[in-house]
Amino acid sequence: MTNDKMKICIVGAGAIGGYLGAKLALAGEAVTLIARGSHLQAIQKNGLRLILADGSSQVATPTLATSDIQEVEPQDVVILTVKAHSVAALAPSLSSLYNSHTMVVTAQNGVPWWYFRQHGGEYEGTRIQSVDPDGIIEAHIGAERAIGCVVYPATEIVEPGVIKHIEGDRFTLGEIDGSKSERIQLLAQSLKQAGFKAPIRNQIRTEIWIKLWGNVAFNPISALTGATLERICQYPLTRELARQMMLEAQAIAEKLGIKFGISLEQRINGAENVGAHKTSMLQDIEAGRSTEIDAIVGAVAELGKLTQIPTPHIDAIYASVKLLETTRIIRNS
Repeated sequence: MTNDKMKICIVGAGAIGGYLGAKLALAGEAVTLIARGSHLQAIQKNGLRLILADGSSQVATPTLATSDIQEVEPQDVVILTVKAHSVAALAPSLSSLYNSHTMVVTAQNGVPWWYFRQHGGEYEGTRIQSVDPDGIIEAHIGAERAIGCVVYPATEIVEPGVIKHIEGDRFTLGEIDGSKSERIQLLAQSLKQAGFKAPIRNQIRTEIWIKLWGNVAFNPISALTGATLERICQYPLTRELARQMMLEAQAIAEKLGIKFGISLEQRINGAENVGAHKTSMLQDIEAGRSTEIDAIVGAVAELGKLTQIPTPHIDAIYASVKLLETTRIIRNS
């Protein structure tokens, strides 16, 4: 594997995956996009159009765009950009994409399935039931292939085959054992050549927790209330609810050895500064889709039990969103 022209497969070429795939293809990488429906049909017919934040646009032509993973030859890199709850169903089909050195980049929100693999300490090897209850994901990906990734850009599909980049260009990477391996350096270099920021962190779990710290509160509160980030932070009662949930999450993270480099109030203010933004969980609820509630909130509640940290606020909000999700899906079915 060299970074001259890497074979990169984006599994789930939606808003984030399409943004990644388009820029990588425009930079000359051999990109395969796994997509479906009218979005896939538009890509196959016209290429993938990327509208940039300044209003300009570019059209990327992937090496292959398909809904059938079995059509794809082995890859150097597989980037999973589907939602966390979709990974278990996909995992068994991914093996045809692997060769001896294939990396699998896990670009999901929430606690990753590999969190306690190569972690060290008393919880080493513990499976997070909320994310990978039957061990299917680990069995078909394997910790040795996994590369951690924290996604920061905001993008949206404005019509089939057309993705709009709203803000952000950082994809933080990390080996789960904390090493700065040759393979992750090659991956980071490819992302940088495509115009992304791709810092490599030797403590990728800390980076995951910093994003999760806000998501565990703001995503489910927004799903329940229909409110934007700005509104949640400016309304005193929901701001305090978010604060209590974040305090519970912080206690768990610190018990697991995580050190936050910013204060809780700074994290809340950062969310408020995003403005009138609907979280992905609220968008999923409004569309009648399954949410990432288990990976983002349920997994934190599970880690609370594991570390014997009480999580009353997280537990209550988790139960409420789970019922709301079930009700909305039944209503739309």
